[in-house]
Amino acid sequence: MQRDYLGNSISGGRDSTLRAIDDFIEGYLAYETRAERVLIAADADPESCMANVYGGILWMLLEAPEGAARAAKYLTAAEHAAPGATRREQLNCAMLRAWVDDDLGRCIRLCDQVSDEFPRDLAIVKTHQYFEFNRGNSPEMLRIALKVSAANSDVPYVYGMKAFGYEQCHLLDEAESEARSALAMRRKEPWAQHALAHVFLTRGRIDEGAQFLEDAADTWSGLNSFMLTHLWWHLALFYLSQGRENEALQLYDEHCWGVAKNYSQDQIGAVSLLARLEIAGMDVGSRWLDLSGHLAARAHDTSQPFLSLQYLYGLARARRPEAKVLLESVREYAERAPPFTRTAWRDVARPGCEGLYAYACGDFERAWRHLSVAMPRMAEAGGSHAQRDLFEQLLLDAALKSGRLHVAQQALELRRSADPNGVPVNTLLAGVYAQLGLNSLADQARSRAALTRARHPSRDAGDAARDA
Repeated sequence: MQRDYLGNSISGGRDSTLRAIDDFIEGYLAYETRAERVLIAADADPESCMANVYGGILWMLLEAPEGAARAAKYLTAAEHAAPGATRREQLNCAMLRAWVDDDLGRCIRLCDQVSDEFPRDLAIVKTHQYFEFNRGNSPEMLRIALKVSAANSDVPYVYGMKAFGYEQCHLLDEAESEARSALAMRRKEPWAQHALAHVFLTRGRIDEGAQFLEDAADTWSGLNSFMLTHLWWHLALFYLSQGRENEALQLYDEHCWGVAKNYSQDQIGAVSLLARLEIAGMDVGSRWLDLSGHLAARAHDTSQPFLSLQYLYGLARARRPEAKVLLESVREYAERAPPFTRTAWRDVARPGCEGLYAYACGDFERAWRHLSVAMPRMAEAGGSHAQRDLFEQLLLDAALKSGRLHVAQQALELRRSADPNGVPVNTLLAGVYAQLGLNSLADQARSRAALTRARHPSRDAGDAARDA
């Protein structure tokens, strides 16, 4: 009996398959492209239950309607090999079956069972966190990581998983401590870097966050497209707060868009960043046209609520007819989604999509009505605090453009408490206070924005990372 690099028993005897399994496990935890090598191993070794389970998981992580069809080949091979496999492998195989069958409740129960019995099965722990993240269950994300922590004190990736769980639960001191523990063990731990970036953003430590990511950028080699583009995306958010809009746009062009244009996470990251740039007053030129050309294939994609919300906005912003098709798809799917996810689709994604479509079409009154219904429960659609902030910004802009200045003033001052000197928030506040006749407050907001800009003279974004 062989063992993977974490000590879990593996049935089968091919050394090449075991190496590919190890590449998958650590590559999955580290967001590295080497995880994909397991597909070659699974094709060459149909008798390996675990290699084929991992091949199926990779295809399910495509986050697209065709994912289950692509995973089916590997699931069939895994189920064929399962009778001769270990109990852990059999449970993993059952989890993949539930996932392909869109039974997420059973997926989650099986993940919990596996980590109860086999706490060193960190691929299943990571997958379990992924499921909970996609339904906004942050306390469960944290519980999952803490449950296996003692058994994995030697594994830096577990500290990164704990860090992000803590951060999503607003336990920022604990999140920073765990992230720094991970990075002390392994400087190239992108999920810990990502969690720490969240802490800096949430606490308004903007300059520190930008410097941290610029310093870490030399470790971003071999990463998959999601992790690579997402870390640059986070740096772009810091640049926006600092008033470095041109550099943020440069990051979009050079790092955030163009790695894997057909992949879900790359697409939503691009949508989110372009939208934020526009809200900050930037002219993004023809970039929506390029992006929407790749989003057009999503017209019937209801794989996940959080994804569909952003696909729809990108399509509607580019005036693509597929936006209306996707809106109809969401309306229809909200009534027939599996019971486990139906509430999120019906009560969050559907009004959210209605509001985003209205906003992109310039109907800000309708946008306000629908988005204000969805926003209090938007976490149920998935995504992180930082990602969901896009919808908060669009709701705020809808309030401004529908004449709700008192609402905008309240929201902006709350935002300023987390980003006291941010250029976008203070620029908007200056405009609101001027319209409300509170000129001294408008002058103070303008001064804060101007001082921040003065501290961050514009320079080439690539130079910023190279100079760090």
